[in-house]
Amino acid sequence: MTSPLRALALSAALVFAAIGADSYSIAVIPKGTTHEFWKSIHAGAVKAEQELAAQGVKVRIFWKGPLREDDRDQQIQVVENFTARKVSGIVLAPLDSQALVAPVTSATQAGIPTVVIDSDLKSDKQISFVATDNFKGGQMGANALAEFLGGKGNVILLRYQVGSASTEAREAGFLDAIQKHPGIKVISSDQHAGATRELAYQASQNLLNRFGRDVNGVFCANETATIAMTKALRDIGKTGGKVKVVGFDSGTQSVLDLRQGDVQALVVQDPLKMGYLGVLTVVQKLQGKAVEKRIDTGVTLVTKENMSEPANAALLAPPIAKFLKE
Repeated sequence: MTSPLRALALSAALVFAAIGADSYSIAVIPKGTTHEFWKSIHAGAVKAEQELAAQGVKVRIFWKGPLREDDRDQQIQVVENFTARKVSGIVLAPLDSQALVAPVTSATQAGIPTVVIDSDLKSDKQISFVATDNFKGGQMGANALAEFLGGKGNVILLRYQVGSASTEAREAGFLDAIQKHPGIKVISSDQHAGATRELAYQASQNLLNRFGRDVNGVFCANETATIAMTKALRDIGKTGGKVKVVGFDSGTQSVLDLRQGDVQALVVQDPLKMGYLGVLTVVQKLQGKAVEKRIDTGVTLVTKENMSEPANAALLAPPIAKFLKE
């Protein structure tokens, strides 16, 4: 009798065989699957799939990742499963810069090229790294916050979670730039929001219980932290610019908070471009073409004043529905 796992493997093998020898099966593995950021990554991957098809290059995208952005074991298992299923290539946003090294090494040894996107990996096995310059983004956030504060005041850095290379680079960039503003004092920089909005809200409440009377500005390293901190500030009547907030990434709620003036700026990436270039890069490698080792997808500071500019509006509301069927 065939086990469910064996049956799944056999089914996958038949799918990949049906794709054909002249076609490519690309596994795109995000950190999580629920946040809008990852849906934009998915949309970008599908955009690449469609454009390649129009050029006569057959590509099939397999989108799978952990539900929660702190489930390292599940992401490792996903990578290992796609390696065993012998996909043509992998596009991976590693949850942990170290924990995913071994699975990527195994994929490389199996002849499966891996493009790392969004968050770096402490390895040289990936063929390319396609991402934002997160250190630069953190610096942009620090300089913007200092400007909103007129160069003086007490600020909090709300981190994301340990092991996330992208957000750790943002946090390092923020601390690097904020120290160049002598009138700004960082009163807390060691607290992590965690992977969910609920954890981030609890962390924000704890910080405001300690520093709420003294804080003048906050920098949040990712979307969930930004939304949660803004909500916690709203609870104590300190939104609307009473405490300046600069966040990272955009989503429906954070964009609404920006428009209402509860968030002063968002440092925004281009996740659709990230997913798009991730797939194109791995396909180029499979075709025997040279690929760039590092591809910078850009970073932009968006405020209430410039959010309606066409380029910024497209970053705040990427055309996910154009490429994904709900």
